[in-house]
Amino acid sequence: MIRKTMNRFRRSILIVLAVSIVSVAVGGETPPASRSAAGDSRCFEMRTYYAAPGKLEALNARFREHTCRLFRKHGMEIVGFWMPVDQEQGAGHKLVYLLAHKSREAARISFADFANDPEWKKARTESEANGKLVTKVESVFMSATDYSPMQ
Repeated sequence: MIRKTMNRFRRSILIVLAVSIVSVAVGGETPPASRSAAGDSRCFEMRTYYAAPGKLEALNARFREHTCRLFRKHGMEIVGFWMPVDQEQGAGHKLVYLLAHKSREAARISFADFANDPEWKKARTESEANGKLVTKVESVFMSATDYSPMQ
């Protein structure tokens, strides 16, 4: 009796694992790293830009005057923008912002469309007439926890 129950339990576990693997393979999404990840959350992307020396204000101006509008045009939801206040954390040369996407695939498509937008190409070219504004970009994709007020 116990042996039969254990075999059923093992079979159930194998079925759950197989379904999980197939759904990841078909959907192309990475499984949550934790049980605490919200199952139906949007995909959040934290981006950190390192401005070239003396270019942080020009970078802020480009976001303010062009980039934010173009992000919205291409389906990206802007959560917010921040700059560090402590020198050792990047004050004066670092810009951090958070976007929300429907999925990783939606993020990929939105950024591809944004990069090919003639308005963006023009804004980037004009804003970089005196040199590049950004030396490095970091991107981290995140999912909300099941207890996060924002999902």
